[in-house]
Amino acid sequence: MHDQHMDAGFHYQALTPDLILDAIESLAIYPETGLLALNSYENRVYQFRDDNKRRYVVKFYRPERWSDEQILEEHSFAAELSEQEIPVATPLIVDGRSLHEYQGYRFTLFPSMGGRPFEVDNLDHLEEVGHFIGRIHQCAQAKPFHHREALTPERLGDESLLWLQQSGHVPVGLETAYFTVVEQVLTKTKQLFSEVDAPHIRLHGDLHPSNILWTPDGPGFVDLDDAKMGPAIQDIWMMLAGDRSQQTLQLEVILEAYEEFCDFDKRQLKLIEPLRSLRMLHYSAWLSRRWGDPAFPMHFPWFGESKYWEQQILAFKEQLAALDEPPLSLLPQH
Repeated sequence: MHDQHMDAGFHYQALTPDLILDAIESLAIYPETGLLALNSYENRVYQFRDDNKRRYVVKFYRPERWSDEQILEEHSFAAELSEQEIPVATPLIVDGRSLHEYQGYRFTLFPSMGGRPFEVDNLDHLEEVGHFIGRIHQCAQAKPFHHREALTPERLGDESLLWLQQSGHVPVGLETAYFTVVEQVLTKTKQLFSEVDAPHIRLHGDLHPSNILWTPDGPGFVDLDDAKMGPAIQDIWMMLAGDRSQQTLQLEVILEAYEEFCDFDKRQLKLIEPLRSLRMLHYSAWLSRRWGDPAFPMHFPWFGESKYWEQQILAFKEQLAALDEPPLSLLPQH
């Protein structure tokens, strides 16, 4: 398991603005503007413009999280997608390499992909995104990842649960209620995973609307940091929002566009709520694992409060009910 260090955050203390600039300049790229921090807690990501007026994003990987092989596999996946003219943020090759190292920090440069936030409730946009997810998966099926993780209930579920049981973060008075409902949700989640038994393909892995930018040319996909092997529905379900009828309509629009490029097994719709359950549990464990990084208590102060865990107990009780409901289904095609 990665991230055994509760205090892994101290690694970033030495990543000062001067060191960041020195690292970038070690590639003979000279920032002209200051570094604008982008919204990332897992890694450290900054946008800047160089002396040739080119805009870049530099990403410093969290130490001890991924191996070099895992990072390079992410990079080559992005390059493969780019070769198919899929608009994905792709690492720049500088001096023959996409992954660089400076004073113990590994980092990558990307051309900056401008754009505004993607509007999930715009069905035309959603259709275009559906086309590209279909194309991403068409390309993704060509071969597997060998180094990156697989999305399984054991990896995201059991390991997260075990971490939280040992972390001391769940308030003592709420432990029984929290862990009981989480274990019930995990049991159902595993059951549904085994019933569907979906094939695993390479995925973006974390395809929520914030990882899609809307550019003058349409969608641009960013942040393959969580690329992994898993069921195709993982790259679709986070696009769905609103009540059941709205989600059904959104799903229709996405899948109709998706299936122009890639077949979709409708049985995977049964995995939407199990995947949501795993994401909820993994998120709490992620905050717990990162608590030693000073950025986390600063940005997520509520995590240390009983109220957060009370809300989680309620949310998991709702998930338990959602796992028993029939999955979203599509209208029969005429």
